[in-house]
Amino acid sequence: MAQRHEVVVVGSVNADLVIGVDRRPAPGETVLGTDLATYPGGKGANQAVAAARLGGRAAILGRIGDDGHGALLRDALAAAGVDLSHLSVTPGPSGVALITVDTGGDNSIIVSPGANARLVPADAERARDLLAGAAVVSFQLEIPLETVAAAARTAAAAGARIVLNLSPPAELPAGVLELCDPLVVNEHEAAFLLGHRDEPAAMAHGLLDRGPRSVLITLGAAGALAADASGVTAVPSPEVEAVDTTGAGDAFTAALCLRLARGDGLADAARYAVRVGAAAVRKPGAQSSYPAAGDPLPG
Repeated sequence: MAQRHEVVVVGSVNADLVIGVDRRPAPGETVLGTDLATYPGGKGANQAVAAARLGGRAAILGRIGDDGHGALLRDALAAAGVDLSHLSVTPGPSGVALITVDTGGDNSIIVSPGANARLVPADAERARDLLAGAAVVSFQLEIPLETVAAAARTAAAAGARIVLNLSPPAELPAGVLELCDPLVVNEHEAAFLLGHRDEPAAMAHGLLDRGPRSVLITLGAAGALAADASGVTAVPSPEVEAVDTTGAGDAFTAALCLRLARGDGLADAARYAVRVGAAAVRKPGAQSSYPAAGDPLPG
């Protein structure tokens, strides 16, 4: 089947409810914050929007609720140029993320899945042509794991490249890890899979031993490590002043997927992705911070 999309994202669509704080509260503590701001978000939607804004042909397989948040989320995806032919509406609430952002730009997030929990394997079957027509299909874990597995197997069988961001971390269904090319994790997620923390390069080798075809470990301001059978490559990130890190990892993954779809090798794709991720931390919000094609990137 001819490729209709460079990147298809199978994942969550959330409303991000964001409050700024001087510091995040300890257990049992109350702190004052800024006015509540509502942004379109969700790891899946963020990646689809970021890929589209970078000039990619992007689509999403996901679900939103029939509430006001759902309308906001659909409008944001449409405005970015994302193909919404497989974005379905579920009775009830949309997914919501409750986010606090401190003065250093670091965040803490609680996700209420809402409609995302209703994305089922049958949705993946109905989207078989969409998945088969993609160069790269990107996954995260804010939707049911059985849906991730079903869609990943369908896409891989059709020849698509599978990129999976293990966030939030969870044990994957049998056979899914072996499809990942790459598996994208931060250091916490890598330690979850391995059962221990180590130097990033050692964790990259340990993850490869678990079965993925390649691995990419994100290291925040330090950049990333790209690892495959040829070895481990350090990819430094340009220095920027962080305002809000919300969604920066999604911008990174979207940029990575887009460059892989266009034929870049893993390390070269990661070099572009760290620049896009660095650009995204310079502004508040997730999707609102993403660069467009042609925007100057740091570094």
